[in-house]
Amino acid sequence: MKTESYNLIAPEKLGENTTIGLNVCENEADIYWKLAIEVLETVAENNRKNEPTVMIVPYGPLGPYARIAYLVNKYRISLKNCVFINMDEYLEDEKTYIDYNDPLSFRGGMDRVFYSLVDEELNLLPENRIFPEPGNEGKVMEIIEKYGKLDMIFGGVGINGHYAFNEPPEPGENVSVEEFANRSTRVLKISRETRTINAYMNCGADLNAIPEYCITVGMKEALMARKVRMAMPRDWNAGALRKILHGEITANVPCTLFRNHKDALIYTTNEATACPIPKIRVYNK
Repeated sequence: MKTESYNLIAPEKLGENTTIGLNVCENEADIYWKLAIEVLETVAENNRKNEPTVMIVPYGPLGPYARIAYLVNKYRISLKNCVFINMDEYLEDEKTYIDYNDPLSFRGGMDRVFYSLVDEELNLLPENRIFPEPGNEGKVMEIIEKYGKLDMIFGGVGINGHYAFNEPPEPGENVSVEEFANRSTRVLKISRETRTINAYMNCGADLNAIPEYCITVGMKEALMARKVRMAMPRDWNAGALRKILHGEITANVPCTLFRNHKDALIYTTNEATACPIPKIRVYNK
């Protein structure tokens, strides 16, 4: 088995000589507070300038949302002039949304974990709570072009280095970095790796409970954001974290494309910066 050089980098050396910033937090909760503060600072600055705020937001990690709602309500920061475009949603086999009331639905989840917590006089207008739509994939780009900007995108990073549901190319599919960077909102099949980790995280490791299809914003839209923020809080993020920071820029690890972005930052924990190689070597003895 080949040992990649980035897996030998000491945790305290991670992030050196790379273009993606790295913010190592003491614990997972600190990541969510820092993301919440960044979101609110962006909104508050735009409010002062009487400008709209346009963001692509995730349904995962969920941790920032209760904190954003708390800060909005405490400091009376209006979200009325915000447009939040969610990254993605699960689809049925027929390529239609899963039911809003399904526990796995991101659409229903956003209402439960965020919009329902914000005081109504401060909340986003319902028409500005956007999801990508199967059959109307151009909608996301139309909204970005309408406002002439995308202030920020934030979200978790998948076990294979994906962002939103921008899965790596299928085995044997030769896709250049430029081609992958130009992929926009689309319907696609979710990789088995992603379905497996999502099953582990969300439904007792029942792989059959996780839908096989989704709709996602593309890397094209993500790379348009003025600020890109990635959350990697868990031990199983360790392998992808090192590839993203120090591996080859490749469509096979989608978040490596953010090394070509002028303001990309990863929030992580000490747990995720641990070198995976000692564990591998133990098994090889």
